Parts: sequence; structure tokens; C-alpha cells
Amino acid sequence: MLNLIYRHLAKNAPGYLWLLAIGVLAGRYLAVSINVSDSLSGKVYLIQKGVKPELGDFAAFRYQGGGPYAPEAWFLKRVTGIAGANVSSVDLGSGYAEFFVDGKSVGRAKPKAKSGIPLMPGPTGTIPPRHYYMAAPHPDSLDSRYALVGWVDDEHVIGRAFQIL
Repeated sequence: MLNLIYRHLAKNAPGYLWLLAIGVLAGRYLAVSINVSDSLSGKVYLIQKGVKPELGDFAAFRYQGGGPYAPEAWFLKRVTGIAGANVSSVDLGSGYAEFFVDGKSVGRAKPKAKSGIPLMPGPTGTIPPRHYYMAAPHPDSLDSRYALVGWVDDEHVIGRAFQIL
């Protein structure tokens, strides 16, 4: 049986080497991410590493930690604000606030997570250079509406993401 395997490998070695090379190169420029939360409707995303997202794009970024997720966890959100945009909020009472980017609603922040952990509202004002406002439409999405995420620094952005499934 081992002889059969060795002959197969020897015969097909160039093909396997090409597949290995393609895999290494693709891994350098692309990644696949599975969305395990309900924050976005898609479940599988292709990430184009190193490509900076534009307004309206999906993006992957490294979470900086705190709360229920480990530091460096990959988050997928939509870019709803870019540098120079104005972020504002309206206090709705009882710890709730509606957030706006350039006057367009991007979601409501709540005072506590589903787990009961208190949540602080995210920053308001002008988004600084090389930063993004990331959000998702789900009411339980942990995104820029909360201080745990805040404005996402360009250095934490992994790349532009595309929904596959």
C-alpha cells in the first residue's frame, strides 16, 4: 500500500507543489471568515487582506478587547462612517441612545448587553483621520456605538470583506 502512495505522490508531485504554492499565496491575500453572530445576515465572508474598505463596504478588523470577546478576535461590520464624518447621538432616556453618522441613523445603543454587562456609549464628534465607524443593523451588535469598539483605527483593519453565503 505504501508503494502505491509513494508512486502516486512521485507522479503528481508537481501538481501538489502548485496547489501548495497557490494556497500559500492565497492565504497571504485572502481569508475566509465565518460570522458566528446574528449582527450581519451573511454567514461566510471572503476577506481581501490589506485592502482598505470604503464607505458602505463590509470590513474585517481586529477587536481590541474588553467585554465578552478576546483581544484580536476578528469582527465583521459595515463601514458606516469614515474620517471627517460627524457622529452624533440623541439620548432616548433609560440609558438608550440613537447614533447618527452625518445625520443618518446607524443604530440604537443600549445600556446593557444581553449578558447584563453595562455598556458605555461610543464616541461622538468628527471621526479622526485613519479611523472608521463600523456598525451592523442588529440591535445586539457590538460595534462603534459602544466604547468597547469605538472608532476603529486603520491599523486594526484586516481588509475589505465580501459576503459569500
